[in-house]
Amino acid sequence: MKNYAGLSALFAAFATPALAHHPLAGAPMETFAHGVFSGIGHPILGFDHMFFIIAVGVAAALVGRLSTAPLGYLAGMLGGVALVTAGVALPAVEVMIAASLVVLGGLIASGASLRAMPVMALFAAAGLFHGWAFGGTIVGQEGGMGASVLAGYLLGLVAVQYAVAYVAGALLGKGTAAVESFRPRLAGAVVAGVGMTFMLEHVEGAAFAALGLG
Repeated sequence: MKNYAGLSALFAAFATPALAHHPLAGAPMETFAHGVFSGIGHPILGFDHMFFIIAVGVAAALVGRLSTAPLGYLAGMLGGVALVTAGVALPAVEVMIAASLVVLGGLIASGASLRAMPVMALFAAAGLFHGWAFGGTIVGQEGGMGASVLAGYLLGLVAVQYAVAYVAGALLGKGTAAVESFRPRLAGAVVAGVGMTFMLEHVEGAAFAALGLG
């Protein structure tokens, strides 16, 4: 049981902040520091984003590129922010975010042999949708945004997500020994389960809306 203490502690640590208020208590971002603080807080407060970042770290560790593979996700994430700030819409963003958890979590849980390039391509593609959602937060704030706010926001997003991915991969991504191989697969199953929960919520919401019951 001691082998899985890190797993339980990590998920418990992520569950607690999600119950807190928005980093700025709903106030608009007006300074560089506001941007940094909000950029750090948004991925941590969003379960869908946080669990995907955990999966990114685990998958990166499994392909032997813990330090570099998460950069594929971060590049895609920044691209998604750029798209939304440029006014480019992406389809079914929330559904695609939920699907990203199901796909990546499922791959990890399956125990399949993962290769670096396909995994990084998946990271980048999913990152576009996660980044679009992050960018929508700052674009939609009252009064718009300034360059310093955007710079701080992006810095916070990149720093916290890379750190979480690295720590998650270091704690949960060991899969060489027979006993250790259960840990990443369990993490993948949890991520996929969270993704399915969000997916069902979105499908249910769409169905009720189509029936005029939303």
